[in-house]
Amino acid sequence: MLSKLDDYPIHQTSEPLVHPATSDRNVYDRYWFNGYQDDGAFYFGVGAALYPNLGIMDCGLSIVVDGEQHAFHGSRRAPVEPTELQVGPFEIDIQEPMKRLKVTLDDNETGIAGELQWIPRTGSIEEGHQLARRRVGRMEATRFNQFGHWEGEIRYAGKSVTIDPKRVYGTKDRSWGLRPVGDPAPPGAPPTEPMGVFFLWAPLHWEDRCTHMGLFENEHGVAWHFDGMVCPVYDHPDKIPGTEDPATEFLAGGEHRLSFVPGTRRASEAEITLLTLDGKREEIQLDPVLCFRMKGIGYMHPEWGHGRWKGELAIGGESWRCDDVDENALENVHIQQVVMATSGGKKGVGVLEQIHLGPHKRYGFEGLLG
Repeated sequence: MLSKLDDYPIHQTSEPLVHPATSDRNVYDRYWFNGYQDDGAFYFGVGAALYPNLGIMDCGLSIVVDGEQHAFHGSRRAPVEPTELQVGPFEIDIQEPMKRLKVTLDDNETGIAGELQWIPRTGSIEEGHQLARRRVGRMEATRFNQFGHWEGEIRYAGKSVTIDPKRVYGTKDRSWGLRPVGDPAPPGAPPTEPMGVFFLWAPLHWEDRCTHMGLFENEHGVAWHFDGMVCPVYDHPDKIPGTEDPATEFLAGGEHRLSFVPGTRRASEAEITLLTLDGKREEIQLDPVLCFRMKGIGYMHPEWGHGRWKGELAIGGESWRCDDVDENALENVHIQQVVMATSGGKKGVGVLEQIHLGPHKRYGFEGLLG
């Protein structure tokens, strides 16, 4: 089956591009974005993904504001044309690859809608190839990030939020590969090793640069994957020197010290340290001001989880009070928090993403959620 992309010299196999190189059911190709005002007054997340071997495309848009989180969910049969990034009223328009795009959610029965224009302030940054050799839940993916601003409006529950590009920052995250999605597959024999994941991800905006640190650790606190970089920023997208910026500085490593809200796995404060290739250390204090539950865009959602068949086309909406959620329910453990960042005398803003499942000796975690 042919698609528009087959007219470009980009084939990696002898098959048309709509046919993945593997028959693994967990093949995915995802768009993910966040945005937040510089004072932490609100945060929004957007996600959309194609699962070619499941024949599904789904999406979500969710906003936290005034102590409430509002979420739109959508799912459809995968389109024949993979460049058709549309699920009912939701659409992503790639206006200029690796630079400009627009997210639109037309007015619909959920009462959640909006228009969001992406304005980059850095080049795109490829993270290191991720490979988790788990028998159950194997993950293998390529990911790239970009920092930028948003402009537009989000409407919800009869109210609206203006997205001012002078004040609203965000991150674009694209990834593809293999990741457990859809309905659970038969597990086979019980695992002989503890199941879990310890993940931190901290993209930060500063006036004169952007910094990023992300890592996975095992239960002993040993990092099996690390990404970190310092990115130059530009006051206009046309000044960004190409898809990737040769002036990006990649880091040698990173450290973290977390304090947790009692009885939870959510950070109450954090300190990260960036380690440069020439041996310098930069300590950054992170103070959370707002928490977003990633289930608002499908992650670990009991009904709208990624890659689940909902029919030819389905949409849904929901809202909840942030203070009413069960912090330790499995669906609520994956979070991003807007953080105020401090390094020396400089101030920044960004997010700290966390998912801590299973044991982690350094922080005293035992069991899956204990």
